[in-house]
Amino acid sequence: MSTFNVELKKVVDDSYEIEIGFGLSEKLVEDIKSGLAGNIKKFAVITDSIVEELYARPIAEQLKKSGYTVNVFSFPAGEQSKTRRTKEIIEDAMLAKEYRRDCCIIAVGGGVVTDLSGFIAGTYGRGVPFINYATTLLAAADASIGGKTAVDTPLATNLIGIFNQPEKVYIDIDCWKTLPPRQLFSGMAETIKHACLADSDFFEYLDQNIEKIYSGERSACEYIAENNCRIKYSVVMKDERESGLREVLNLGHTVGRAVETVSEYRLLHGEAVAIGLVAEVKLSLHLGYMTTEEVNKVINLLEKAHLPTKIPDYIDKETLVKKLYTDKKVKNGQLRFVIQKGIGNVVQFGENIFAAPISENLAKEIIFKI
Repeated sequence: MSTFNVELKKVVDDSYEIEIGFGLSEKLVEDIKSGLAGNIKKFAVITDSIVEELYARPIAEQLKKSGYTVNVFSFPAGEQSKTRRTKEIIEDAMLAKEYRRDCCIIAVGGGVVTDLSGFIAGTYGRGVPFINYATTLLAAADASIGGKTAVDTPLATNLIGIFNQPEKVYIDIDCWKTLPPRQLFSGMAETIKHACLADSDFFEYLDQNIEKIYSGERSACEYIAENNCRIKYSVVMKDERESGLREVLNLGHTVGRAVETVSEYRLLHGEAVAIGLVAEVKLSLHLGYMTTEEVNKVINLLEKAHLPTKIPDYIDKETLVKKLYTDKKVKNGQLRFVIQKGIGNVVQFGENIFAAPISENLAKEIIFKI
């Protein structure tokens, strides 16, 4: 009998830039011409049915004029499309267009597009480079940065996926102008979450400037985009693969993701997260980590941001409680919650431990009061 030791130690530098600005499509093309994707000449632009004509095809045309081979691959907009089946359809379409390992994917759209595209890039040809071009506030705040890519299944959200970092992220604030108000409001939920977990001054800024942001004031929009990136990356750079600290970015998501799924996606992601934040602050109050005044400030800001703070009547709360067990923070069958500490901080329960076990009875008690 023989034994072989296969040594595959390696150091990987997954660093990349996030560029925040207005009308960045020309900058994207210039960066590609300057070698952002190396010597690659073939690009797959992945998008959804809403963003396709607004931004994806114009970007594809700019690239074609620069001499690149480009095809646009689109799928129906919405969280319902973030599935293994959609991934398969796009991969088959890319294969039919003779895409091989010498290609690069450009994700143009919101969180569903960037999640799905990053997952495809990580597995297509055993891995091809990809670029995120975020067109929504939600993607700018959350999905387009951090490297977490995944699909949903009927049993759970975001449990089938990989960590995969892009070559670069573009946050084009001009694209927010074409968002329906409800989509803009939805994106604000992740922004409020960031303020709740990391920066009380940012929370106060949002409280005082929410209407400026919604009216599209350039300086206000740029400010929140920059602070979302700052807060998220202060966490991700310390814990890329969610071994501990990165769990804080799931503030409000244990209940939020369950609400989103049980609503059968009648609620947008941010709307569900807003309800999850309400559940979380009420849990924090119960555990003694927040005051009633602080809880009311969070709920009032969510309402000012035109986000829901009550579980809709059409959602069965017993079903919702059972759905909590599909959350990725569950360990050994035990529900675990990230808990807010005042406004601008979270509770640390031990060395590199940022989520606490919560009994089903307590979770149920909180949920039935919302």
